[in-house]
Amino acid sequence: MRKTFLISLVLLLTTDIKAQGKWGGDSINCITNLSLYREYYKQKNYADALSPWRWAYLNCPRSSGNIYKNGPVIIKARMKLDKEKNQEYVDTLMQIYDNRIQYFGKEGFVLGLKGADLLRYDKDSYSEAYQILKKSFEIEQSNSSAGAISSYFKSATIMEKNGKLNKEDLLELYATLSDVIDYNLANNPKKNKYYTQTSLNVESLFTPYADCEALIGIYSKKFSKSPDDIALLKRILKMLDNKECTEDNLFHQVSSKLYELEPSALSASKMGKMSISRKEYSQAINYCKESIDLEQDNEIKAKYFLGLADAYRNSGSFSNARNAVYEALNLKENWGEAYMNLGNIYVAGAKSCGNEFEQKTVYWIAVDMFNKALRDENVETRARKSINTYSKYFPSTEVCFFNNVEKNSSYKIECWINKATLVRTSD
Repeated sequence: MRKTFLISLVLLLTTDIKAQGKWGGDSINCITNLSLYREYYKQKNYADALSPWRWAYLNCPRSSGNIYKNGPVIIKARMKLDKEKNQEYVDTLMQIYDNRIQYFGKEGFVLGLKGADLLRYDKDSYSEAYQILKKSFEIEQSNSSAGAISSYFKSATIMEKNGKLNKEDLLELYATLSDVIDYNLANNPKKNKYYTQTSLNVESLFTPYADCEALIGIYSKKFSKSPDDIALLKRILKMLDNKECTEDNLFHQVSSKLYELEPSALSASKMGKMSISRKEYSQAINYCKESIDLEQDNEIKAKYFLGLADAYRNSGSFSNARNAVYEALNLKENWGEAYMNLGNIYVAGAKSCGNEFEQKTVYWIAVDMFNKALRDENVETRARKSINTYSKYFPSTEVCFFNNVEKNSSYKIECWINKATLVRTSD
């Protein structure tokens, strides 16, 4: 390793010895210290990397972007060992980010890093962190990193708790950031896991502000002022839908207005949801079918098929509801949400199947579907809860005996279901 290091150093010296303008300092010493700190850095030996890194940082500011990318890691490692000087290290971190912008640009991205670290390591500076992260987002918009988005919203909630932002500000920011997160989840597959985690973080922070009364109060005023703003209408519907505030008249008004202004798969799906809440199931079915016909994206179309299934289920057409879910599964294989829907369709339709014993057997099929949903971690908790709930409705051993049905044997359920399953008992 030593020999390789010396060869690399000689090559660097012979190619860059005259590049003092580029290095912003003494070329030989710059190359030496850069090489030393990088070797230690690669070994995660941040303690020994600190001294040569500091020399390069102070004397060769233009020499390499790695100085500013690696510097925060080295400084944070030092912070853990020297907690009494926390503020001094925070100041150093902030300076590193400022110098990175000065010498290597990418202001929006770097401000995201700077604001996130300020919020993390200097909690009293939350207001300054908020302003830094706000500027970062204004520059980056849909290109904002997952970490910057998460920190931005966190800083905003702290601002609200300290009376420097109001609830309406937070709701608006949530709507804006949610759009950016959704955009990246759809268009940035390499970083999907980071935006997924950010989505969870933002949702968790937003939960205390997400009551329907507050949302409706704020968005009613906005809708009244700008009833023809299509972007606003979409944001309102998304917010109300996500927080299950679809029973209020505002959802109905906005859905109708959006459909009037821009008939589309999205607006038709919202009209379908609105019609279900009004128990206008025939209209709901028609709107849901329209949304499916207009949508090109299979991922979204699968969701619309579940909307159609809801319309059929509420109308009492259980076999059609089941078929709609099958269509969704054709587009999105092994989708836990679809299996949850199937289970709920069987539960809803159980009483339409024969005598009391035959009705109880339907819960075997319902639990089969909830068991399939268990494989999807996104619905695992709900699926487990449904399994525990509806397993209690299985027929007892005694009831099975009197109906000539043996536990653990195969049993075919007739009615509209027409499926075979395994016999289980509630005791």
